Amino acid sequence: MGKTALTPQCLIPVRPILIVGANVGGSPNFFEVGGGGLVSTDPPMVALPIRHQRYTLKGILENRTFSVNIPSVELVKEADYCGIVSGEKTNKVKDCNFNVFYGKLTTAPMIEQCPANLECSVLHILGSNSHSIVIGRIDGTYISSDLVKD
Repeated sequence: MGKTALTPQCLIPVRPILIVGANVGGSPNFFEVGGGGLVSTDPPMVALPIRHQRYTLKGILENRTFSVNIPSVELVKEADYCGIVSGEKTNKVKDCNFNVFYGKLTTAPMIEQCPANLECSVLHILGSNSHSIVIGRIDGTYISSDLVKD
């Protein structure tokens, strides 16, 4: 079998859609990340590629905390909206009718409508030309009660 050389690109087949949250100037804000994932299981850690100009990155840098909200298919429009519209220009919590809650980290807002939520504290931030790679320790995990069985 032959191979064809392409320009360098990421061809990893699965890219999760995540809604990342942080308080920016004391108010919750969320944006969509199309990628990122597990880095370690002990301690549990995630890595997220975040473009330098993202408004929510200001809150992550300000508070050193963030949330990762895993949306269901019912939230695809809201997730897309969070990726297109800047929180600097509008209140996405209001626009998307998100119910926000906090765990033990009081500056990592989470979305109640998402079936799974992770609250994280920043451990490292690595720079690249286009993104900051935020590595966070998962300090709390929340799952919708109707998904938990014995």
